[in-house]
Amino acid sequence: MAHKQIRRIVVLILGWVLIALGVVGLFLPVLQGVLFILLGLYVLSRESVAAHRLLERLRARYPGVDAKLHGWRERFHRSKRTREEE
Repeated sequence: MAHKQIRRIVVLILGWVLIALGVVGLFLPVLQGVLFILLGLYVLSRESVAAHRLLERLRARYPGVDAKLHGWRERFHRSKRTREEE
């Protein structure tokens, strides 16, 4: 039970940190604000129904960005599997 609670807290913290970076990134040219916000919503959507709904609406509205995120996620999973096999 404690493992689930710790995981939930870590996911929530990571999601909100990514969203905060995204908001900062909207004003700084160095960071990709929208990307960080979408990543934060993706992370939070695993624990929050409201974040999941918002992410789904954004995916439908911006299919190009959604395709990029899926590509990055696939590359991440492939690299993760490669590291596990080593």
